[in-house]
Amino acid sequence: MPGGVGAKREVFLSLEGEGYIRVYFQALGGPCEALIDADDKPEVRSALMAVADEVWRIEDKFSRYKPTGVVHQVNSANGEEIQLDDESSGLIDYADTCHRLSGGSFDITSGVLRRVWRFDGSKALPARKAVDKVLAHVGWHKVRWQKPCLRLRAGMEIDLGGIGKEYAVDRAALLLEHLGFKASLVNFGGDLRVNGPRRNGDPWMIGIDNPRDTGPDYLDGRPIASGAMATSGDARRFILAKGRRYGHILDPRTGWPVRDAPRSVTVQAPTCLEAGMLATFGILKGADAEQFFQSQGVPHLVIR
Repeated sequence: MPGGVGAKREVFLSLEGEGYIRVYFQALGGPCEALIDADDKPEVRSALMAVADEVWRIEDKFSRYKPTGVVHQVNSANGEEIQLDDESSGLIDYADTCHRLSGGSFDITSGVLRRVWRFDGSKALPARKAVDKVLAHVGWHKVRWQKPCLRLRAGMEIDLGGIGKEYAVDRAALLLEHLGFKASLVNFGGDLRVNGPRRNGDPWMIGIDNPRDTGPDYLDGRPIASGAMATSGDARRFILAKGRRYGHILDPRTGWPVRDAPRSVTVQAPTCLEAGMLATFGILKGADAEQFFQSQGVPHLVIR
């Protein structure tokens, strides 16, 4: 989960022309916003401020960059067993479930591969020997997980970036719902959840970015009255080398980008965690992404 140490934290609140109150802030490595379709009142603005506080709490706890967080504690244990709290255990349990459902292609220990991969739009590919050396430290099957105790082999790490943002979206949406704001939307870098339709009964309209031409113009628009949407793709993180585009999602079994992966996958589901899991699974399926979604029967958009 991205999030730099010591980054300045600012919150921007505004009354938008469309009739909703909006909070905007930076967290989890990108832009975050929450909208409530309501009159401008102190309790509305207080609820939106509470969203930012909750997201920053999650970032502080689960970002690998935060030296006081859980992930840093686990990654610094040098082979020793760590006992986790209930919230952390729940996320590790979810990651374990994703690993099993994906047949091993979703693996929170694969983050160490960033040591050799730099998806910055350049032409630099790592040497195969360098990838194989790091790959020796990848593999959830090498981890001992018996809730609430987690033990990694020395040299291994976990990275919750594949589920952390989606978890934060769900937590923020549930917080707004608990505070009584059902006409609300939470959107963190394109992964989002809606608590209910707008006050006039209309759904929220969601634009889907074009991975071939990212910017203000959208490829498609989807109405959402409730539920979540998540997108996974290579629009911003990739390598162009030897006539081929290498997306940033890696196969933890090979250490290399997934072959024949779609440029973008968008999925709708009841929660953002579910939508994010399915979107990532779709990328990991490579050439079989469309067949996978047809078998799952979930609303989706695959762009190649």
